[in-house]
Amino acid sequence: MVYNIYGDIMDKSVFERIYDVVKQIPRGKVATYGQVALLAGNPRWARVVGYALHVNPDPDTIPCYRVVNREGRVSPAFAFGGENMQVLMLEGDGIKVTDGKVDLSVCQWLP
Repeated sequence: MVYNIYGDIMDKSVFERIYDVVKQIPRGKVATYGQVALLAGNPRWARVVGYALHVNPDPDTIPCYRVVNREGRVSPAFAFGGENMQVLMLEGDGIKVTDGKVDLSVCQWLP
């Protein structure tokens, strides 16, 4: 069973839908938590997206570092090495990060 941060049981298929969306974000682009939630089937799942990415079972194929908040800010608690690791990974994709923020008008993924 999978539980959310409130201890509620989550349908694993919700996480799989989230992971399927995140896998589609191309190199050099980012998506917001809300955008991933909407594409996964429910615009109210932004926090669920965050939780799903925090427990990402396969960071090599599910590029959770390409997900930022609605303002383009990176996560201060990036699950796989802290904020600097997310910045380094985004910069490795060719995305400019300035003061912990990406320019969504330039690099937001629009499927």
